[in-house]
Amino acid sequence: MSSVVLSSIETFDGDRCVDIFRREDGTFGFDEFRRDPETKTGWFRTGHFEMDVFAARDEALEAAKQRVIWLDEALKILAEHNKN
Repeated sequence: MSSVVLSSIETFDGDRCVDIFRREDGTFGFDEFRRDPETKTGWFRTGHFEMDVFAARDEALEAAKQRVIWLDEALKILAEHNKN
């Protein structure tokens, strides 16, 4: 089953991200990824949350904020940055 990434939220140092996605069946999910820029191997899955199913995008984002320790703070910093 393929999915479409709706948003990808990265840390400011660019070594972690969370993707919020919509599946073909209309459900939503998220997962956490990491990359090591010095190795140039790309992103790899670290969260293993991709099988969690949510009825709405906002539900997936709220669950991600609860389960991915750095995400809530990154979103606050991003919101502050976008205000300026």
